[in-house]
Amino acid sequence: MTDTQQRHLGLFGATGIGVGAIVGGGILALAGVAFATTGPAAIVAFAINGVIAMLTALSFAEMASKFPESGGTYTFSRKVLSVESAFTVGWVVWFASIVAAVLYALGFAHFGLIFCQELSSANGYQWDWLHRPILVPVTAIATSVLLAVGLMMRTGGGGTFANVAKVAVFVVLIVGGVWAVCQQSAGDTVASFRPFFADGMGGLVQAMGYSFIALQGFDLIAAVGGEIKQPARTIPRAMMLSLVIALLIYLPLLSVIVAVGTPSGESITEAAAADPGSIVANAARNYLGVTGFWLVIVAAVLSMFTALQANLFAASRIAQAMAGDRTLPRMMSRVSAGNGNPTVSVIVTTTLVCLLVVALPDLSAAGAASSLIFLVTFAIAHWLSVLVRQRSPANPPPFMSPWYPVVPVVGGLACVSLAVFQGIAVPTAGLIAVVWLSLGGVLFLTLFARSARLRDVSSMAANPELSRLRGNTPLVLVPIANPQNAEAMIALAETLVPAALGRVLLHTVVVAPPDWAPDLDPGPADRSHVVQRALISASLRLGVHAETLVTVAASPFEEIARVARLHRCGSVLLGLSEIAEDGPPAPMEALLSRLETDVVVLRAPNDWHLAERQKILVPVAGHGGHDYLLTRLLGSLTRNQNCDVKFVRVIPVASGLGELRRVEKELDRLAYDNFGGRCEREVVESDDPVDAVVSRADASGLVILGVQRIGPRQKLFGRFTRQIASRTHCPIIVISRRG
Repeated sequence: MTDTQQRHLGLFGATGIGVGAIVGGGILALAGVAFATTGPAAIVAFAINGVIAMLTALSFAEMASKFPESGGTYTFSRKVLSVESAFTVGWVVWFASIVAAVLYALGFAHFGLIFCQELSSANGYQWDWLHRPILVPVTAIATSVLLAVGLMMRTGGGGTFANVAKVAVFVVLIVGGVWAVCQQSAGDTVASFRPFFADGMGGLVQAMGYSFIALQGFDLIAAVGGEIKQPARTIPRAMMLSLVIALLIYLPLLSVIVAVGTPSGESITEAAAADPGSIVANAARNYLGVTGFWLVIVAAVLSMFTALQANLFAASRIAQAMAGDRTLPRMMSRVSAGNGNPTVSVIVTTTLVCLLVVALPDLSAAGAASSLIFLVTFAIAHWLSVLVRQRSPANPPPFMSPWYPVVPVVGGLACVSLAVFQGIAVPTAGLIAVVWLSLGGVLFLTLFARSARLRDVSSMAANPELSRLRGNTPLVLVPIANPQNAEAMIALAETLVPAALGRVLLHTVVVAPPDWAPDLDPGPADRSHVVQRALISASLRLGVHAETLVTVAASPFEEIARVARLHRCGSVLLGLSEIAEDGPPAPMEALLSRLETDVVVLRAPNDWHLAERQKILVPVAGHGGHDYLLTRLLGSLTRNQNCDVKFVRVIPVASGLGELRRVEKELDRLAYDNFGGRCEREVVESDDPVDAVVSRADASGLVILGVQRIGPRQKLFGRFTRQIASRTHCPIIVISRRG
């Protein structure tokens, strides 16, 4: 699927997702709570929350323009934080979106049944549908399933018709309210706003904490960023536009509710305290009669429907992004061949929504937990935007929020403060979040950790900027004693750690006795000068910005281990002229056991260099002891070179068909985990594994093998590696994972 096919949402569609999620449900559910807490000052509470939401939207838009992929806060975290932290963020955001979808599904069912009940009553039928408890969850589940089918069959998620109809209904409510205000005296209007702060500034802050989530939904635009055209331009506009539309509806509606929404002599604070859930409907009935009541019911039905659709759409994309990174089952990343929709992810997400509809004992606490999680992730988005600016000054986001760092600092502190309030106001919300996090931690460690970490290593190797975004500046140490292989070693080091990412330290050891007198014995220094000139010449030819280090020691291998430890090297690249088939352990093997870093050993002819088109053979035995280093090495080698990778597994001839099929599946999984499946796989039946590998090595440009671990901190090349090296002239890389 091409990027053009994937990106099908324009400004109107992206804004529709935000409007669908924000407008309606929040104001209908939370206006009464805000009025009961602070009186007419609820208008100010919503306005201040609107400012905080816009600040948060600016940071979200900046991150989404930098990483225009689906997943929202999870994707931002995966780029900047560790894979474990990213999973934590994605896991809770997915849960929060699912719980939000549950609440909107039940809200749709509740208001839908009210609509049907009132409609039947108007036609002479007295059906009390709301007192049949089973109808609400059944309606919620049926609606969720139907929406899921729609999401799998078409592209989109903004609910265009329902959005337009919903906004139109709210406009009618506002216009009708303004007309009613114009019909009453100015004195009555002013009196309805007194006292403005019913419970002082404390009440205002409480109202902000209760009602901020009414503006949640703009973040869902970032969650589907991979499907938006021209994301760097469209996402910021869609986020701000959806918030502006919401505030242009919320603030006038709240104002007319205060002015003409209660009978004469009754304050909005008293009316909201008596029945907070019905304050909007009762207000509309007061100034528009029965028509106003029906308009609110219609607005509620449409609002819950579009919010449910938007949350299902976004939650499925979050799960798809996580599955693509192996932090959820891989099958959830699969997309339909016809329209590119993540069918499995939609099914799993909707199934969880349906289960929670009937399983959650305390929906209000679950909703509060969802609000708490969203607020925490909003604060994380602010923090990540600061980290990206600091760590990637040479490659800033296409869209950069103004007034930096005021926007992320003020917005982040506001979100943290509201999250703390939510945690104190509803302690059960924090408990629910902790339980869900604990479940996710167990699943990650038992099912996803290895594949997710391998995928993460592969991503960083393929895109070195990710390491810089995470604040890493890796150092590779390259000890070189033979000037003839300097170019090959430096080129491989630059491939492992590009100059823009980290540092390459070329190390020359002047081998001399402890009592060496350079004036009397200039030989060691002269040999070092020859090597140094070769290193400088090779670096200039290759355009590699390498550093050089010269040290003096009697034992070069002990000195290499000392320098690697002193400089805290991330990896060490060693060159070796030959690996003997028999004989005692080589000094190089003793060095492997002493080094606490990843080690790559290159055995290649003096004139060997990384070719533009390279065939790489990777024999595997199924143990996976060096998977992380192998994944990093393959990702680095194939980042710039057009390499063909082939994984080979040798099994005995008499293994049988069942064993052959099992090994084929194991090899497929290994190749997919290590290299994303973009390679050849071959299972060879042979009783001589060395001969099977050698026959294929001769047709390859490079063979990658692993060292043998025979005990704690004891590593050898191993008999298999020694035999392969002695029977082929093909360049060989032997890898040794740290520890």
